Amino acid sequence: MDFEQFRKISFRNGFPSKKLSHNDPDDAHNAFRFFHLCPMNLEHLTMLAAQAVQETASFIRDETGQVQAGQIEEKFLNGLVSYVDRTAEEMLVARLSRLLPEAAFLTEEETVAQQNAEWQWIIDPLDGTTNFLYGLPHFSVSIGLKAGDELVLGIVHHVPQDELFYAWKNGGAWCNGQPIRVSQRGEMRQALIATGFPYHNFSRADGWFAALREFMAEGRGARRFGSAALDLAWVAAGRFDVFFEYGLNAWDVAAGAVLVHEAGGHVTDFSGDNAFMEKQEMLACNTAVFEKALKVVREKFGV
Repeated sequence: MDFEQFRKISFRNGFPSKKLSHNDPDDAHNAFRFFHLCPMNLEHLTMLAAQAVQETASFIRDETGQVQAGQIEEKFLNGLVSYVDRTAEEMLVARLSRLLPEAAFLTEEETVAQQNAEWQWIIDPLDGTTNFLYGLPHFSVSIGLKAGDELVLGIVHHVPQDELFYAWKNGGAWCNGQPIRVSQRGEMRQALIATGFPYHNFSRADGWFAALREFMAEGRGARRFGSAALDLAWVAAGRFDVFFEYGLNAWDVAAGAVLVHEAGGHVTDFSGDNAFMEKQEMLACNTAVFEKALKVVREKFGV
C-alpha cells in the first residue's frame, strides 16, 4: 500500500484518529507512519521480508563454490565482490520494493539508487563475502528497516546453517520460530568476546588492539568469524556476550542492532550514545557486562 492509497482508505474509515485531518499532509503522513509501526503490521512485514531473505539465501547457497577467479573483483583493499553479491541484492530490492513501495534503499553494492526517505531498507546482500569466496561456511544476508531515525525491523540469515534471526520493534527477537535473549553471564571473566579485525581502515588500529588486549585479559576469550551481522545475531542469541568493532557501515549492523535491542541487550557507539551508524563503531552486549565493556572501549579508543 502506498501513501495515497492509505490516505484514501484510512480517513474514509476513521483510522487512526478522528482528530487527524485528511486535508493536512503532515497529519496524513503521521497516520501512515503509525499504521506501519503498529506491532501487528511490523510483524507481518517482517514475515514477508523474511521470505524474501530466505529466497535470496537459497540462491547464495546454490552458488557456493561456483564463483570463478575471473568473476571476483576487489572494490577496495580486501573488499571483494562477485556477481553473487550483486544478484542477491537485486533480488532483495525487487521483493522489498513490492512490500513497501514508498521505501528508499541504502545497499552495499549500490544496484539501486541510494536515497533517504521516511522508510529506508538497509541491505547487505552477502555479509562475509570473503568467507563465501574462500569456502568458509560463515556468511549471511542482512536487512534492516529504518522509519525516520529509528530502526524498527531486522533480519539476519546464516546461510550455511539455515538459521533465520529476526526482530521487529516491541516484538522480541527470534531464531527459527523460537524466542532468543542475550546471555545472563554477569562477570567479564565469563564473557566471550566477538570482534572484527581491521582489514582496510587502520586509522584506529592502536585503540582496537588495546581494547582487544584488555578484553582477552579480562574475558573468557575472543573470536573473529568475519560477519558482523552474524556476530550481532549471536549476541542476541546469548552465544557471544560482547561485540565491538569500528569501520562498520550501516548495512553491516542495522539488522543486528534491532536483534540485540529486542533480545534485551545494549547497542551503542563507543561513547555510550546511539550514533553507532553515524560514527561507524559499535559496542553490543548483554546488560550485566555493558558498563564494564563500555569503560574498556571508551578508555582504549579515547572517546
